Amino acid sequence: MTTRVRHPYLDHPGPIAFAHRGGAADGLENTAAQFRRAVERGYRYIETDVHATADGRLVAFHDATLDRVTDGAGRIAELPWREVSRARVAGREPVPLFEDLLAAFPEVRWNVDVKAEPALLPLLDVLDRADAWGRVCVGSFSEARVARAQRLAGPRLATSYGTRGVLELRLRSWGVPLAPRRSAVAVQVPVSQSGVPVADRLFVRAAHARGLHVHVWTVNEAAEMHRLLDLGVDGIMTDHIDTLRTVLQERGVWV
Repeated sequence: MTTRVRHPYLDHPGPIAFAHRGGAADGLENTAAQFRRAVERGYRYIETDVHATADGRLVAFHDATLDRVTDGAGRIAELPWREVSRARVAGREPVPLFEDLLAAFPEVRWNVDVKAEPALLPLLDVLDRADAWGRVCVGSFSEARVARAQRLAGPRLATSYGTRGVLELRLRSWGVPLAPRRSAVAVQVPVSQSGVPVADRLFVRAAHARGLHVHVWTVNEAAEMHRLLDLGVDGIMTDHIDTLRTVLQERGVWV
């Protein structure tokens, strides 16, 4: 078996518990208050998303627009930070700047989904200024975006595969001969996609043979968490942070 890529981001004993958007089940996704709740419950890995405002400020936010989860409206990429900063998630929590989150939670490692191309350079700039390269893994559905991040930052940046890399790894797990993909530390996948299983025993074995962690999203049922851990996955992302913590405690692997 290939030796796994070592990066400070992966320095964690046992399966990694990720608080997806901080634990989105509570309705305060991607807010400092929700991230703090996850940290208080023992989480040290948090999944979030980033967009850039019209004036280049990097915010932790999932959607391209403010409309779904805040009392504001409009596309983040078309609004200056002073306007985005007035919006309140669920009518009460502000949209945070990612650089403020790095400072507020120095013990946390972040899994960051770069939602749009304009957010990439501001993210790399924040990581450089905060010297936070060991605390962040960058992913995106866009293979080209992650590859560009790798080219710009080099091996100090941990990344996961994009959609194409996941598909090719799925095919390799079925015995299709394909050339190896670019370097990464992880592959982050759903349990299935369009009815096709992704995170199964063959896929996990293929990923581990290439030195990749397997992180599965977004898993909210205890039985499914147990099943995936039995398959040997290396991390689970969940909206229900108390459920995942209980499962890992029951298995004696909560850190």
